[in-house]
Amino acid sequence: MKDIVFDFGGVLIDWNPRYLYRKIFQTDKEVEWFLANVCTSQWNTQQDAGRSLEEGIEQLENKFPEYAFAIRFYYTRWEEMLGGEIAGTVEILRELKKRGYRLYGLTNWSAELFPIAQKRFDFLKEFDGIVVSGQEKLVKPDPRIYSCLLRRYQLDAQNCIFIDDNKANVSEAADLGFETILFTSPDDLRRILISRSVL
Repeated sequence: MKDIVFDFGGVLIDWNPRYLYRKIFQTDKEVEWFLANVCTSQWNTQQDAGRSLEEGIEQLENKFPEYAFAIRFYYTRWEEMLGGEIAGTVEILRELKKRGYRLYGLTNWSAELFPIAQKRFDFLKEFDGIVVSGQEKLVKPDPRIYSCLLRRYQLDAQNCIFIDDNKANVSEAADLGFETILFTSPDDLRRILISRSVL
């Protein structure tokens, strides 16, 4: 029986900074400029890789003092970026659990913020093990974080199905021997799992 490894953001959890910043700025154009130039995904990845939230915020506040209020909201109001669970995928997760599959999480997430998600999303208790990038100070697609998952839970990559919505993460997993699925929607995931006789 295969072991199933899930990414979280974009697969099981609807996380999007736009949910917050559309409340802060008056137009979508302002939101998109801010996320492309100030609180960028590359900057956020540094927190996912273990940099403290305060250090990340201070770095940007010094660079963009006119946006200091909005930068700080990225973490003080971070929970407002959570749109909720992606219900169709959570349903699949619970079906897999009932069928006896072992379930693991491999997520790029700040170590300081992940506990908020754990409190909010009950389904995270379904996992047999979770590796959080911020705790390991490694982010996908660094091969070392996949190795960390395999080693910690005594898994064999060739016996794992890895599900992620990021092409680079899926490509690295495939290179390491995982069976992979590039997530696009819960319906598509269900169809693929049925075609592979998992569901």
